[in-house]
Amino acid sequence: MSTMNISLLTDLYELTMMQGYFKSRTNETVVFDMFYRHNPSDGGYAIAAGLEQVIEYIKNLRFSAEDIAYLEGLHIFDADFLDYLSTFRFSGDIYAIPEGTVVFPREPLIKVIAPIMEAQLVETAILTIINHQCLIATKASRVVYAAQGDGIMEFGLRRAQGPDAGVYGARAAMIGGCIGTSNVLAGQLFDVPVKGTHAHSWIMSFPDEYTAFKTYADLYPNACCLLVDTYDTLKSGVPNAIRVFTEMRDSGLEMKNYGIRLDSGDLAYLSKKARRMLDAAGFTDAYISASSDLDEYLIDSLKAQGCRITSWGVGTNLITSKDCPSFGGVYKLAAIQDENGNFLPKIKLSDNTEKITNPGNKTIYRIYEKDAHKVKADLISLADETFDESEDLVIFDPAETWKHTRLKAGTYTMRELLVPVFKNGECVYTSPSVMEIRDICTRELDTLWDETRRLVNPHEMYVDLSDKLYEMKKNLLSEMSRDM
Repeated sequence: MSTMNISLLTDLYELTMMQGYFKSRTNETVVFDMFYRHNPSDGGYAIAAGLEQVIEYIKNLRFSAEDIAYLEGLHIFDADFLDYLSTFRFSGDIYAIPEGTVVFPREPLIKVIAPIMEAQLVETAILTIINHQCLIATKASRVVYAAQGDGIMEFGLRRAQGPDAGVYGARAAMIGGCIGTSNVLAGQLFDVPVKGTHAHSWIMSFPDEYTAFKTYADLYPNACCLLVDTYDTLKSGVPNAIRVFTEMRDSGLEMKNYGIRLDSGDLAYLSKKARRMLDAAGFTDAYISASSDLDEYLIDSLKAQGCRITSWGVGTNLITSKDCPSFGGVYKLAAIQDENGNFLPKIKLSDNTEKITNPGNKTIYRIYEKDAHKVKADLISLADETFDESEDLVIFDPAETWKHTRLKAGTYTMRELLVPVFKNGECVYTSPSVMEIRDICTRELDTLWDETRRLVNPHEMYVDLSDKLYEMKKNLLSEMSRDM
């Protein structure tokens, strides 16, 4: 999967536009921004993920002889253009927000500065990689938040939309805060913990439930999680689990990392009853795990009901982001470089105000309240702008400009979010491991106010434009209005 040649993972119109640029000898250097417009699940934020796979794609972007032969067989591409593709290498620059970073709508997650043929070609792959992993990482972070410190295990491989979504969805879920995945291939590829127990079929294959539990405990005494709802949870499953745990204890075995799993029924009621039964038998440290079509809303509800579950296996609703199956990221032209090396801003108009793009070669600064180290706002500015934290800073809403805030000098700090990833076609960035990115994500989420993280009706984080960028956008809109 990681070595598959995905150079043709693109929409046909990227290639037909490339041939058009090639034939017209139009190959100016341009700026494209990849961004999104709405947070998934009506939340207050998203998580950046997928950059490592974008890097792998760009590094390996080559058209093989088989690729060229296939394109030739479509009978829409000329020989000179196919010759160009046969020696294609990406030669541009890419900037990105590192994986695990908290992000917000309208700010560029990835910025591509490259000849237009190259920048056009990479659009589709960047979108499919970033859209998917950002979506699942964000969903995972919401589930983890609802669990209030309990461990979340990603169990969704069999319900994912195919092997690729299962593997990279597991990666993204780990970034979002999961403690492990059931996906063994993801564990191998990304060096993340793999976790799992047994299925109902294991128990049903034995003459009785006790024998199934006893056999499993003998095999895995240091990772003994028994699924107790195959027949009757409270009358059979939990009593048989307690019987096995008692025999393990009586044999002198050190009891650790053991417990039960609930996969059906009223999880709040059953977990309370099971907890009392386990405690009465002296197994106060036995954990209670749960699965069964969980998501952040159900976990939040179960916690409010006083359930006694301490770890959660979340599958379908996480790996598919069932309530919000699309991230909605887009890739838009923002500037074209002239013969003097200056970037001329470009803007896309729309009757829908939110679809009007931000022009120019831009960067993003995150503004923190200095004492709390919580995010105050993000500021999109032109790439050559600088700011001085020793001076007052006024920020304002670009859509509702009367909403503005003055930040006093010394009360805030700023951090530029976009970092160089490729320069002149060479990768200059080293991706952290998935578990390191997970730690980064945890720290990033700690910089959000509770009001932004809540599951329902969260506070919307401010993403403002600098004065210089705002004036540029306003002037472009005025010019284009006069020309129409």
